[in-house]
Formats: sequence, C-alpha cells, structure tokens
Amino acid sequence: MPDALTAAKTAADAGDVPVGAVIISPEGAVLAIAGNRVQRDHDPTAHAEILAIREATRKQGNQRLDGCDLWVTLEPCAMCAGAIAHARIRRLYIGALDDKSGGVFHGAKVFDHKQCHHRPDIYDGLMADASADMLKQFFASRR
Repeated sequence: MPDALTAAKTAADAGDVPVGAVIISPEGAVLAIAGNRVQRDHDPTAHAEILAIREATRKQGNQRLDGCDLWVTLEPCAMCAGAIAHARIRRLYIGALDDKSGGVFHGAKVFDHKQCHHRPDIYDGLMADASADMLKQFFASRR
C-alpha cells in the first residue's frame, strides 16, 4: 500500500484526485504502479486501477491477470470494479472506502451481481486513514 499511496500523491501533485494502484504478480513482483490521470490525460477512464491493469496485462501479454493482486488506495468505482472482474484479479486490497462513488461495497456493488463472472478476494481498511486523509486534504484545498 505504501507504493499506491506514493502514486496517489503524485496524482494529487499533478491536479488529479489522489488515488493510486499497484498490481503484484503471483511471484510477488510489481507489475504496475499508477495514479489517477483523468485530468492530465483528459480521459474519464484514466483511473489508477484501469491504468495499472493496462500496464500489467501488457507486461504479462495476457488480458487476464490470474493470480495477481491489486492494491488501491480508494474503493474502486463501478467501472474499475468491472475491469477488475474482467482481468480476473485474485485479491483486491482497498485503503479507504468510498460511500459516494464506490462500486464494491457501495453503489453498484459490482461483485455481488450474478452477471459478474469473477469476484476477487477483498480486503479493506488497509492504511485507510492515510488514504482518506490524502483525499480530504486534496478536496479541502480546492474549496
């Protein structure tokens, strides 16, 4: 999670919402580290999770990330949760929960739908205070 927090800080420094994601291979190697780039790239799909999945699948040469784990500083939105399911991520580690836009425990609850073909093991609350504090500071500075 520390690497994901560093990526989130980099995103915030560039003017994006501070969310960071890291994908780890089954062997424990870092495959991808990404922070949000929605503002920078002018791309509504440039969420940290999506960017990390794109990089990891490119490196693996496979659209599925069987056995890989994703660490993310904020509960993924519905779009990202869908991508996580399609990529077949083994385990999802979440920092802060997002009761407004989350798609795992809140809102769409993507993994709870019978149409969802894969549900990762999910662990939440990891370094949640650090993740939440970074988000609060980011939004407070823009008000």
